[in-house]
Amino acid sequence: MKRVNQVTLEHFSNEYFDDLASFQLPEEQAKFTTLPSKYVEVTEGQFRIVILKENEPVGFFLLHSTKRVKEYSDNPNAMLLTSLSVNQAQQGQGYAKQAISLLGDFIKSEFVNCNEIVLAVNHKNTSAHKLYSKMGYEDTGRRINGPIGEQFVMSLLL
Repeated sequence: MKRVNQVTLEHFSNEYFDDLASFQLPEEQAKFTTLPSKYVEVTEGQFRIVILKENEPVGFFLLHSTKRVKEYSDNPNAMLLTSLSVNQAQQGQGYAKQAISLLGDFIKSEFVNCNEIVLAVNHKNTSAHKLYSKMGYEDTGRRINGPIGEQFVMSLLL
C-alpha cells in the first residue's frame, strides 16, 4: 500500500464492489473509459485496482499483463493501464493525479518484473493527455484505433 496524502492504491476486493458499482461519469468522460461496474469478472492477467481516499473508493483502473500489451509495447515486461476513472462526485480533488503518481511504486512492489507502464489516450481526450504528460508519460509515436477514434500510445519507464 502506497500513500500520497490520503490516497492509496489497493487490489480490488469485494468490500469495494457496491461503491464501485455506483460510480458515475459525465457523458463527455464516459465515452473515453469503462466504468468499474463493467469489470465484475476479469481474466487471468487482468488486475482491478481501486483508488482509495481514507478507505473510500474514489477511483478505479485496470492493469493488464495479457497478450493485449503487445499491441502497445514490444517490452515483454510492460503492463497496460486502462479504464482509469474517478467517480464524478469525487472529481476535481486531484485523486487521479495522486493515483498516477503512486502507480510506479505500486507496480514495482506488486509486479516486480514490470519495468514499463503503457496506456492509450484518445486524441480527443486532451485533459487526460495533458495529465499523463505532466506525470512523465511520453508519446511513443504508436497509434491505436480505438472504439471512438485514434489513440496516442504513451509510456512510462520504471
